[in-house]
Amino acid sequence: MLQLAASQRMNTDARRAVFCVIMSADDYIDAFEKILRLDLPGKQDREIMRVLVECCLQEKVFNKYYCVLASKLCSYDKNHKFTLQYCLWDHFKELESMSLIRSMHLSKFVAEMVASFSLSLAVLKSVDLNDPVHLNPKRIMHFRMLFEAIFEFPNKLVWNIFTRIAVTPEYESLRSGIEFFIRKYVVGVQKSLASKFKIARKALNNVEGIVM
Repeated sequence: MLQLAASQRMNTDARRAVFCVIMSADDYIDAFEKILRLDLPGKQDREIMRVLVECCLQEKVFNKYYCVLASKLCSYDKNHKFTLQYCLWDHFKELESMSLIRSMHLSKFVAEMVASFSLSLAVLKSVDLNDPVHLNPKRIMHFRMLFEAIFEFPNKLVWNIFTRIAVTPEYESLRSGIEFFIRKYVVGVQKSLASKFKIARKALNNVEGIVM
């Protein structure tokens, strides 16, 4: 396991310890409990989410195990949620050089985290979805896969996902960016998703902010 950790660039004691726990656990509960027992000091606990996401992205086949473990950690301690957000923002910056399989896994991971309400679509606020100049092909592909993954969820869940960022004034630019992107790059390519986009658009403009 330590050899595998080294090959996966787990280059500190904290990263190696977290990696070994995540990869050898019987299930997400076992992993969660063992991670708590690591009792990493100071800022070393920030490595937990970063190692978890890296493990997810390096899999050959997407595995929801990492999503349920991440959700469990987020519900246990909000600091894990903040660390996860910063981790995802760092990965968004690397999309231009990211392989297709990593980008695909990342989009599915974010979709699952948003669907479980561990994160909201506000995690996309670091991305300018309104500016075609900054949307190169790899970035377009990534966020298209993300919204396509979200649109695979039932209508009620789609509504709730998008309603969560309605109303809040600071997310006005994000809402317009999401609507622009989906109209141009998702529905514009796959017309069959128009009905899902209609739900999303209504939810984004749901001024009462009611989750049905």
